[in-house]
Amino acid sequence: MYVDRVLSGMRPTGALHLGHYHGVLKNWVNLQREFECLFFVADWHALTTHYDTPEIIELNVWDMVIDWLAAGIDPAAATLFIQSRVPEHAELHLLLSMITPLGWLERVPTYKDQQEKLSDKDLSTYGFLGYPLLQSADILIYRANRVPVGDDQVPHVEFTREIARRFNHIYGREPGFEDKAEKAVKKLGAKRAKLYREVRTRYQEQGDETALEQGKALLEEAQNLALGDRERLFGYLEGTGKMILTEPEALLTETSKMPGLDGQKMSKSYENTITLREEADSVVKKIRTMPTDPARVRRTDPGDPAKCPVWQFHLVYSDQKTQDWVQDGCKNARFGCLDCKQPVIDAVLEEQKPMRERAKMYQEDPTLVRSIIADGCEKASKLAQETLREVKDAMGLNYG
Repeated sequence: MYVDRVLSGMRPTGALHLGHYHGVLKNWVNLQREFECLFFVADWHALTTHYDTPEIIELNVWDMVIDWLAAGIDPAAATLFIQSRVPEHAELHLLLSMITPLGWLERVPTYKDQQEKLSDKDLSTYGFLGYPLLQSADILIYRANRVPVGDDQVPHVEFTREIARRFNHIYGREPGFEDKAEKAVKKLGAKRAKLYREVRTRYQEQGDETALEQGKALLEEAQNLALGDRERLFGYLEGTGKMILTEPEALLTETSKMPGLDGQKMSKSYENTITLREEADSVVKKIRTMPTDPARVRRTDPGDPAKCPVWQFHLVYSDQKTQDWVQDGCKNARFGCLDCKQPVIDAVLEEQKPMRERAKMYQEDPTLVRSIIADGCEKASKLAQETLREVKDAMGLNYG
């Protein structure tokens, strides 16, 4: 079915930190209120770079799901599941690999970039080369039309669009397509059928994008159509063949402005993180010992907030009044660095408090988390099986 559906996933490679929260999870919390959302643990993707240390993945899967729940992801509003529990991802990946030109994979920008960044690992593997196609399968198996990504991931979504387009072009030319599409038009009912023909003509003869949107909206509202007929009518509307796979759009998200404790990007590899559910005593100690402007050797030395990692935290957590207080107090040596850090400590602890509270019941009863994932995997499997059935039909693989 063509619906507004969002898909996103995270690799279980370590404890989630505040950078993950501000860069991804806060956005997920907002999206789940607006769209049908599927969020998955990308454990197969983790194997592309951690194939030699699988124990890291196993240890982190359940903790990561608790972090999601702690951050406010609601299993009643979003579907949470584990990638490897829905084998249709792998089957679609295999089928798509039959039509994917090798050059398309080699030109994905992150392919060479990641090989250089992770030069300590042997990434000359088939799995690493093919991981963008596995990402495409993750999206296409659910006919997700919105994928939240940062700027650096947009090429992956464009790659997925190209794969869907190529698949539809090769396999969407079913025999008697136009006759079947015309029969499907009649099933819309007289009024809707007339409107569909009008907007189809306007789009195909005049390139009217508004007409295309009207046609799509009309088909989305038509509840009495079988899935096959719906797909034919989407393809017929656009002048192509049967639309088997949906081309997703990149849903651009703001880059996280969450700095690390040393002023660099917050990252586990830099050892400068505060984890989502870190103990309060540890958080206080880490922030109190953060480096500050080197010019402030003594309490009476004036400083410059722009040269201090703590100021980056104020930009995330403090209101304008507090930021003005910091600027004045630091530049004029009105207070010491510990005084400046206190509002940040208070704000971080306040942000973490509901997370620790939400996490508590899942930590005390792990079966709750497993139950949520089991339900999510079941829902995801039903959607995935539906798409795979259509794909195999189109490829002539559903013979008895």
